[in-house]
Amino acid sequence: MNRISIEKDVYIPMPVTIVGANVEGKPNFMTAVWVSRVNSNPPMIAVAIGKEHFTSKGIFENNTFSINIPAQDLLVKTDYCGLISGKESDKSKLFDFCYGVTGTAPMIRECPISMECKLVQTIDLPDNNLFIGEIVRVAAFDIFLRGGSPDYKKIHPIIMTMPDSNYWSMGTHVGDAHKIGKFMEVPV
Repeated sequence: MNRISIEKDVYIPMPVTIVGANVEGKPNFMTAVWVSRVNSNPPMIAVAIGKEHFTSKGIFENNTFSINIPAQDLLVKTDYCGLISGKESDKSKLFDFCYGVTGTAPMIRECPISMECKLVQTIDLPDNNLFIGEIVRVAAFDIFLRGGSPDYKKIHPIIMTMPDSNYWSMGTHVGDAHKIGKFMEVPV
Protein backbone atom coordinates (compact mmCIF):
# COMPACT_ATOMS: atom_id res chain seq x y z
CA MET A 1 0.00 0.00 0.00
CA ASN A 2 1.47 3.34 -1.08
CA ARG A 3 0.52 6.68 0.42
CA ILE A 4 0.23 9.08 -2.52
CA SER A 5 -0.71 12.73 -3.04
CA ILE A 6 -4.21 13.46 -4.32
CA GLU A 7 -6.12 16.66 -5.09
CA LYS A 8 -6.40 19.18 -2.24
CA ASP A 9 -10.15 19.52 -2.75
CA VAL A 10 -11.00 16.70 -0.32
CA TYR A 11 -13.96 16.75 2.04
CA ILE A 12 -14.69 14.82 5.20
CA PRO A 13 -18.14 13.15 5.43
CA MET A 14 -20.63 15.87 6.34
CA PRO A 15 -24.03 15.99 8.03
CA VAL A 16 -26.90 16.87 5.70
CA THR A 17 -29.04 19.69 7.09
CA ILE A 18 -31.71 22.05 5.85
CA VAL A 19 -31.16 25.73 6.64
CA GLY A 20 -34.27 27.85 7.09
CA ALA A 21 -34.44 31.64 6.77
CA ASN A 22 -37.11 34.19 5.98
CA VAL A 23 -36.32 35.96 2.71
CA GLU A 24 -38.37 39.03 1.89
CA GLY A 25 -40.87 38.00 4.59
CA LYS A 26 -41.30 34.45 3.29
CA PRO A 27 -39.83 31.16 4.61
CA ASN A 28 -37.13 29.58 2.45
CA PHE A 29 -35.18 26.37 2.88
CA MET A 30 -31.91 25.11 1.39
CA THR A 31 -29.81 22.01 1.86
CA ALA A 32 -26.44 22.65 3.52
CA VAL A 33 -23.66 20.22 4.40
CA TRP A 34 -20.86 22.54 5.45
CA VAL A 35 -22.17 22.73 9.03
CA SER A 36 -20.43 22.30 12.39
CA ARG A 37 -20.76 23.13 16.08
CA VAL A 38 -18.11 25.74 16.88
CA ASN A 39 -18.65 26.67 20.55
CA SER A 40 -20.02 25.06 23.71
CA ASN A 41 -20.96 27.92 26.00
CA PRO A 42 -22.93 29.60 24.58
CA PRO A 43 -23.74 26.87 22.07
CA MET A 44 -22.89 28.03 18.54
CA ILE A 45 -23.06 26.46 15.11
CA ALA A 46 -21.53 27.57 11.80
CA VAL A 47 -22.81 27.05 8.27
CA ALA A 48 -20.99 27.99 5.07
CA ILE A 49 -23.34 29.16 2.32
CA GLY A 50 -22.47 30.40 -1.14
CA LYS A 51 -22.74 34.16 -1.42
CA GLU A 52 -25.13 33.92 -4.37
CA HIS A 53 -27.65 31.74 -2.51
CA PHE A 54 -31.10 33.19 -1.84
CA THR A 55 -30.97 31.95 1.77
CA SER A 56 -27.92 34.12 2.50
CA LYS A 57 -30.04 37.18 1.73
CA GLY A 58 -32.58 36.11 4.36
CA ILE A 59 -29.95 35.52 7.03
CA PHE A 60 -28.58 39.02 6.45
CA GLU A 61 -32.12 40.51 6.49
CA ASN A 62 -33.19 39.00 9.81
CA ASN A 63 -29.95 37.99 11.58
CA THR A 64 -31.54 34.58 12.24
CA PHE A 65 -31.63 31.12 10.70
CA SER A 66 -32.50 27.56 11.58
CA ILE A 67 -30.58 24.32 11.17
CA ASN A 68 -32.90 21.35 10.67
CA ILE A 69 -31.68 17.75 10.76
CA PRO A 70 -33.76 15.66 8.37
CA ALA A 71 -34.21 11.91 8.71
CA GLN A 72 -33.75 9.60 5.74
CA ASP A 73 -37.47 9.63 4.98
CA LEU A 74 -37.05 13.30 3.94
CA LEU A 75 -34.18 12.55 1.52
CA VAL A 76 -36.03 13.45 -1.71
CA LYS A 77 -37.32 16.77 -0.34
CA THR A 78 -33.91 17.49 1.19
CA ASP A 79 -32.15 16.91 -2.12
CA TYR A 80 -34.73 19.08 -3.93
CA CYS A 81 -33.97 21.94 -1.53
CA GLY A 82 -30.35 21.81 -2.65
CA LEU A 83 -31.19 21.74 -6.36
CA ILE A 84 -33.76 24.50 -6.74
CA SER A 85 -33.28 28.11 -5.64
CA GLY A 86 -35.87 29.94 -3.60
CA LYS A 87 -35.69 32.59 -6.33
CA GLU A 88 -37.33 30.05 -8.67
CA SER A 89 -39.60 28.05 -6.38
CA ASP A 90 -41.60 28.62 -3.19
CA LYS A 91 -40.03 25.94 -0.99
CA SER A 92 -42.12 26.97 2.02
CA LYS A 93 -44.86 24.71 0.65
CA LEU A 94 -42.62 21.62 0.98
CA PHE A 95 -42.77 21.47 4.76
CA ASP A 96 -44.92 22.14 7.77
CA PHE A 97 -42.91 24.80 9.61
CA CYS A 98 -43.13 26.91 12.74
CA TYR A 99 -41.32 29.80 14.39
CA GLY A 100 -39.81 29.95 17.86
CA VAL A 101 -38.39 32.72 20.01
CA THR A 102 -36.77 34.69 17.17
CA GLY A 103 -39.95 34.82 15.10
CA THR A 104 -37.95 34.83 11.85
CA ALA A 105 -36.12 31.48 11.71
CA PRO A 106 -38.51 28.91 10.19
CA MET A 107 -38.07 25.42 11.67
CA ILE A 108 -39.27 22.29 9.87
CA ARG A 109 -41.70 20.28 11.99
CA GLU A 110 -41.04 17.04 10.04
CA CYS A 111 -37.35 17.11 11.01
CA PRO A 112 -36.47 15.19 14.19
CA ILE A 113 -34.31 18.10 15.41
CA SER A 114 -34.47 21.82 14.64
CA MET A 115 -32.13 24.48 16.00
CA GLU A 116 -33.13 28.12 16.06
CA CYS A 117 -30.15 30.48 15.78
CA LYS A 118 -29.36 34.16 16.17
CA LEU A 119 -26.57 35.37 13.89
CA VAL A 120 -23.48 36.24 15.93
CA GLN A 121 -20.85 36.73 13.25
CA THR A 122 -20.37 36.45 9.51
CA ILE A 123 -16.97 35.64 8.06
CA ASP A 124 -16.49 36.66 4.45
CA LEU A 125 -14.69 33.82 2.63
CA PRO A 126 -13.73 33.83 -1.07
CA ASP A 127 -16.77 31.80 -2.23
CA ASN A 128 -18.96 31.58 0.85
CA ASN A 129 -20.28 33.44 3.84
CA LEU A 130 -19.58 31.55 7.05
CA PHE A 131 -22.55 32.30 9.28
CA ILE A 132 -21.99 31.66 12.99
CA GLY A 133 -25.15 31.52 15.05
CA GLU A 134 -25.90 31.12 18.71
CA ILE A 135 -28.35 28.28 19.21
CA VAL A 136 -31.17 29.88 21.19
CA ARG A 137 -33.62 26.97 21.08
CA VAL A 138 -33.62 23.32 20.06
CA ALA A 139 -36.86 21.52 19.27
CA ALA A 140 -36.93 17.72 19.10
CA PHE A 141 -39.51 14.97 19.09
CA ASP A 142 -39.40 12.97 22.31
CA ILE A 143 -39.36 9.67 20.39
CA PHE A 144 -35.93 10.64 18.99
CA LEU A 145 -34.40 11.22 22.43
CA ARG A 146 -32.58 8.95 24.86
CA GLY A 147 -32.01 10.41 28.31
CA GLY A 148 -32.83 13.91 27.07
CA SER A 149 -30.25 13.78 24.25
CA PRO A 150 -30.70 12.99 20.55
CA ASP A 151 -30.58 9.29 19.71
CA TYR A 152 -29.10 9.36 16.22
CA LYS A 153 -29.74 5.68 15.65
CA LYS A 154 -33.47 6.45 15.87
CA ILE A 155 -33.17 9.70 13.91
CA HIS A 156 -31.48 8.13 10.87
CA PRO A 157 -29.61 11.28 9.81
CA ILE A 158 -28.15 11.62 6.33
CA ILE A 159 -24.44 12.06 5.65
CA MET A 160 -22.93 13.32 2.38
CA THR A 161 -19.57 12.60 0.84
CA MET A 162 -17.85 14.74 -1.77
CA PRO A 163 -16.51 15.01 -4.41
CA ASP A 164 -18.55 11.89 -5.33
CA SER A 165 -21.80 13.61 -4.17
CA ASN A 166 -23.38 10.62 -2.46
CA TYR A 167 -25.76 10.37 0.47
CA TRP A 168 -25.15 7.76 3.18
CA SER A 169 -26.85 6.56 6.33
CA MET A 170 -25.05 6.73 9.63
CA GLY A 171 -23.05 3.62 10.44
CA THR A 172 -22.89 1.38 13.45
CA HIS A 173 -21.69 2.36 16.91
CA VAL A 174 -17.96 1.59 17.24
CA GLY A 175 -17.08 3.03 20.66
CA ASP A 176 -17.80 5.59 23.34
CA ALA A 177 -16.10 8.93 22.70
CA HIS A 178 -13.87 10.31 25.43
CA LYS A 179 -13.76 6.87 27.08
CA ILE A 180 -12.22 4.18 24.87
CA GLY A 181 -8.80 5.85 24.69
CA LYS A 182 -8.40 6.42 28.42
CA PHE A 183 -6.56 3.20 29.10
CA MET A 184 -4.43 2.97 26.00
CA GLU A 185 -0.77 2.32 26.66
CA VAL A 186 1.47 4.67 24.70
CA PRO A 187 4.66 3.07 23.33
CA VAL A 188 7.80 4.48 24.88
